[in-house]
Amino acid sequence: MSTPEGPGPSDPSPSGAAPSSSAPSAPVGVPYSTLIWLAVATFTTGIDGYVLAGLLPDIAADLDVTAALAGQLVSVFALTSAVAGPILGATTSGWEQRRVIMAALSTFIVGNLLNAIAPTYSLALGGRVIAALGGCLLGAAVTGYVVHLVAERHRGRALSFVLGGWMTATALGVPVGLILGQTSWRFPLILVSAVGVIALIGIGLRLPPLRYPSSTLAARLKPLAQPRLVAGLLVSTGVLCASYTCFTYAVLILEPTHPAGWMMIVIMCAYGVASMVGNAITGRLVDRFSPVRVLTVILCGLLVNALFGALAFELAAPVAFAVLSLVWFVLAGIGNGGHAVPQQARLAAMAPGTVAVVMALNASAVSLGGALGGGVGGIALTTGLVPGHLPLVAAAVLAITLSLHLLVARWSRAGSAAAIDPSPAG
Repeated sequence: MSTPEGPGPSDPSPSGAAPSSSAPSAPVGVPYSTLIWLAVATFTTGIDGYVLAGLLPDIAADLDVTAALAGQLVSVFALTSAVAGPILGATTSGWEQRRVIMAALSTFIVGNLLNAIAPTYSLALGGRVIAALGGCLLGAAVTGYVVHLVAERHRGRALSFVLGGWMTATALGVPVGLILGQTSWRFPLILVSAVGVIALIGIGLRLPPLRYPSSTLAARLKPLAQPRLVAGLLVSTGVLCASYTCFTYAVLILEPTHPAGWMMIVIMCAYGVASMVGNAITGRLVDRFSPVRVLTVILCGLLVNALFGALAFELAAPVAFAVLSLVWFVLAGIGNGGHAVPQQARLAAMAPGTVAVVMALNASAVSLGGALGGGVGGIALTTGLVPGHLPLVAAAVLAITLSLHLLVARWSRAGSAAAIDPSPAG
C-alpha cells in the first residue's frame, strides 16, 4: 500500500471562496493511510445493504411477519436514504467534516444494533430508519471529504480507493449474510456494527479536521435550480434502476441453471469482485481522460451487455445459457461498479462550489434507483414476464439513461462554449 507523497499547496476553491483555516492543504499524492479508514466505513455501510438479502425468510419467521414485510426492512433503508440524504447533506455541509463523518457513522452503528436486538418488527423497522439516516449522511460526507482533501489530478484514484470499500461489500455482503446467518440473522448485523466501531476509532485517530468554505443553506441548495444538474443526477438513478431490476431477482434469473446453494454464493462473489475491478479501472481512467468520456463508454457497454443477456436468455440452449448468463452477470458487475467514480467526478465538476450537497443528492439518486429497480423488476414479473426477460427491461432503462447522459454532456459543452465566448463572432 502506498503512503502519502507529502503535502502540497491546496487547489484553489472552484467557487472562488478562500478555504477555511481549518482545511488541510491538499496532498500531492493520495493519502492512502488516512483514506483507508473511510474505505472501511463505506464497506460497513455497503455490506449492511446486502447481508439481509438472503435471510428474509429467517427474519420473517423470527419476527412473525410475512416475507414481503420482511423485505421492507431492505426497501425502507433505501427510501429513507433517498429522502433524508439531500436534507442532511445540505444541513451539515458547512460543519467540520470529520465530526460529521463520526456522528453519521455512530448513528449508523446505533441503528444496526437496535435492528440486531429488536424483539418486534416495528423496532427492527425503526432501527433500519436510524441506520439509513446515518448511512446516507456518511456516504455524502465521505465523498465530499475526499473531493476537498485530494488534489484534482488524483481525485479519481482517491474516490476509487474509498468507494472500493462499498464494492468489496458488494462482493462479500450476500455470502457473509448467508454464511453467518446460519446461526442467527441478527449476528451479521452485530458484525457490521463491530466493523463500524473499528472504522470510527480509525477515523477519530487518523482523519485531519476539514471544513468547507462556509455559505448559507440557500446558497448550498442553489444548484438544485439547475435542470442540467438534476438531469445529471437522474443518470445515477437510471444506472442503479437498471442494475437492481436484475440484481434484486438474480436468484430467480440464474437458479434454473445454477440450482445449488453454493453456486449462488460463488456467483454473487464473482459479481462483487467484478464490481471492484470496474471501480479500480475507471478510477485510474478518470485521472487520464474526461469523466464524461469514461462514463459514455461504460453506459454503452452496459446497454450492449443487457441486450446480450436478453438474447442469451431467449435463444441460447440450456447448456450454453448456463455459461452465457454468467458472462452477462459478471460484465454487468464491471459496468455497474465502474460507473460510480466518473459519475461522481462529473457531478462534482458541474457544481464545484457545492460538492457536499451534490454528493448527498447523488447518494439519494442512487438509493432511489435501487428502490425503483426492485419495483420495476417486480412489476415486470407480476405482469407475466419470466425472470429471463428482465435484462431486456434493464436494457430499456439503460437506453433512456444513455440518451439522458448524452443530452447532459451536450448541454454542458454548449454551456462551456458560451462561457468562453459569450458574444457572437464578428
